[in-house]
Amino acid sequence: MLAARDRLLADARFQRISARLPLIGGVARREAAALFDLCAGFIYAQTLSACVSLDLFEFLAGRRASVAEIAAQCDLPARGAEALLEAASALRLLSVGRDGRYGLGMLGAALRGNPGISAMVRHHAALYADLADPVRVLRAGGAELAALWPYANGREGDTGPYTALMAASQPMIADAVLACCRFDRFACLMDVGGGSGRFVEAVGRAWPRLDLRLFDLPAVAEQARARLESVGMGGRVCCLAGDFTRDALPEGADLISFVRVLHDHEDDVVAGLLRRARAALPAHGAVLVAEPMADAPRAAAYFSLYLRAMGSGRPRRARRLTAMLRAAGFGRVRVLRSPMALLTRVLLADCKS
Repeated sequence: MLAARDRLLADARFQRISARLPLIGGVARREAAALFDLCAGFIYAQTLSACVSLDLFEFLAGRRASVAEIAAQCDLPARGAEALLEAASALRLLSVGRDGRYGLGMLGAALRGNPGISAMVRHHAALYADLADPVRVLRAGGAELAALWPYANGREGDTGPYTALMAASQPMIADAVLACCRFDRFACLMDVGGGSGRFVEAVGRAWPRLDLRLFDLPAVAEQARARLESVGMGGRVCCLAGDFTRDALPEGADLISFVRVLHDHEDDVVAGLLRRARAALPAHGAVLVAEPMADAPRAAAYFSLYLRAMGSGRPRRARRLTAMLRAAGFGRVRVLRSPMALLTRVLLADCKS
C-alpha cells in the first residue's frame, strides 16, 4: 500500500490532475506550498538573520522609513536593501505602506519584544555553518556548534556563550512554566543546571515564600551568584557548585527542576541524573522537567539536527521521559498544559505513586 501511494504521489500526471480537481485541489496546493517552504526554509531563516544582524527591527520600532533611509542605516546599497525589505515583508517580518515606507510587521514586532529569539537567531550562525553539510553532521556531529558547548562532549572550556544564550531565552520558558505549575505545595526549589539563575529568579518573584537553590558547574554557579546579587535576589538564592553528570545532588529541596537540561544529554547521563534527583528528594518531593519535546513535530525537526550538531542529547517524547522517570523511582507523572508546547512541555513527577 505504501509503495503504491508513493508512486501515485510522485507521478507528475497525477499531480497536474489533482491540482485541478475541486475536492482535492486545495489539499494538493497546500502540500505544494509546504514542499516549497521546505525548499526555501534556509532563505527564510537567512532573511531573518540579516534583519537581526542589522538591528533592523530596533531601527523601525515605532516608525516607518523609506528604502533610502533603511539602506543608509544598514550600510547597504539600494538594491541590497530592496531585496531584504521585499523578502522580509513577504515573511511578515516587515510591512510596507502605500507610500512605499516600511515598518514592523506582525512577526517583526513580536520578535522585537522577545530578546531570547533574537539571541537564538544570532547564535544560529554556528549551526548554519555546520549544516552547510548536513550529511557530515549526521555522520560525525558538528564542529562550529559543538565548540560553543564544551560541556556537551565532556570537555573543559568556556561556558559563557551557552550561559548567555540561556539567560536571554530563559524568561519565556519561565513564563510558560509559571502559567501551568503552582509551587505552593513546595518549601524549597533547587534548579539543577540553572545557569545564570533566570528561572529561579522568575519563580522566586512569583512565589516569594519559596526557598531557592541553584546547582551548576563552579564557574557558572559563581556567575549566577553575582548576577542574582545585582538584581536583589542574592539573599533568596543559595548557589551550589558541582557537576550534575557525576556528583550527588545536594539534599534539602522538595522540588528539583531540570529546565532545558535533559535534552542536552544522552540516555545514560539522564538516567543517572534522575536517579540522583530521586535520592536527594524526600518522600513527598517531586521533579519538574521543562524542555522542548518531540511530541511537537516542529520541535522534533529542529532539535533532532540541532542536538546532533551540538554533539550530545536528543529531543524525547513525553512518554519516553515518563518511562525514564518511573525507572528512576518516581511515581505519578503528569503532563501539564503548557501555553507554549512548541518551545517547552512540562512534566511534574512525584516521588510517591
